[in-house]
Amino acid sequence: MRDRDGLARALANAPVGSDGWIRAVGYHDSVAGPLDRTLLDAISPPVPVRVQHRSGALWILNSAGLTRVGLADHPDGRLRSADPSWSDALGHRGTNLAELSRRLARYGVTGVTDATPDLDVADIVTLTELHRRGELRQHVRCLSPGKRILHDDDLDLDALAGWIAERHRAGGPVAIHCVTAAQLVVTVAALRQAGTRPGDRIEHAAVAPPDSLVDLAALGLTVVTQPNFVAERGDEYLAEVPAEEHGQLWRVASLLRAGVAVALSTDMPFGRDDPWAAMRAAVHRTTPSGNVLNSSECVTARTALTMFLGRADEPARPRVVEPGHPGDLCVLSVSPQTVLAELDADMVAATVIAGKLAFAAG
Repeated sequence: MRDRDGLARALANAPVGSDGWIRAVGYHDSVAGPLDRTLLDAISPPVPVRVQHRSGALWILNSAGLTRVGLADHPDGRLRSADPSWSDALGHRGTNLAELSRRLARYGVTGVTDATPDLDVADIVTLTELHRRGELRQHVRCLSPGKRILHDDDLDLDALAGWIAERHRAGGPVAIHCVTAAQLVVTVAALRQAGTRPGDRIEHAAVAPPDSLVDLAALGLTVVTQPNFVAERGDEYLAEVPAEEHGQLWRVASLLRAGVAVALSTDMPFGRDDPWAAMRAAVHRTTPSGNVLNSSECVTARTALTMFLGRADEPARPRVVEPGHPGDLCVLSVSPQTVLAELDADMVAATVIAGKLAFAAG
């Protein structure tokens, strides 16, 4: 959708979930401006509606939705995603993980990482049980409780360093969500203050100032980034981000040149779920309109493919096929040369997970 009318049509046609809500994700202000309860009331059906901002940090609820969560008098309906004072009232919405798993298997995906920062023990047990029963075929790794999302208006260096040290004392690494330069700068400073341990990672590094590259390498951090956002949102970046900062967006090649360990992901559901499309984006960095966003960050097809082959606990370390390792295979129907030339999901002939066939092309 590209405008207010398109958003209104999408909401009007959206099914109401079993929980009574219409739920939308990925909203950007370029569609209809900053969204609030008043605007949402004007364009949404008279049922509870919640729309997640593309940043993932904010939900906007209409009046029916605010009433449902006990916030009928809220001034604008713009609520922080991480605020349990309202999100706990939603309860858990069921997701058809079996269908999602089948779709990912068609792409050749053998493992997924859940980066939800506030997963509790019950959530993790549920995912584990779904995997055991075969409804979720892919191996699952959860970053919680070591995942932290930052907000520019609430950056506290000492508090972040204290949380990192606490997680390290508990024996686990940290994964810190950095989508702005300020978040990355504070995270680097906090990790320098608290110290690092193997497995510490930066999620996204969407904006990486030049002097941060040396710091990331020196600290031994892994960056898990998503160049697919260049292909999905690149025109918005070109229009909204100052030209002098374009070179800092969604770096890949310069991180590698600086000696930083880099892995790729799709960031589904905020990004599209096709890893092959993300690989193509890493190679070409072409926006939806055909512009190229910072060609110096392009990598080869082999590099892009390899950056999706990492271990769950070491995403920048490619897995190998040899005795003693998990029997996870993505079998392709064409030659290696064609694979690298096309990087297309249609080439997946079969997917094997833990030695069992999870997908076979018809």
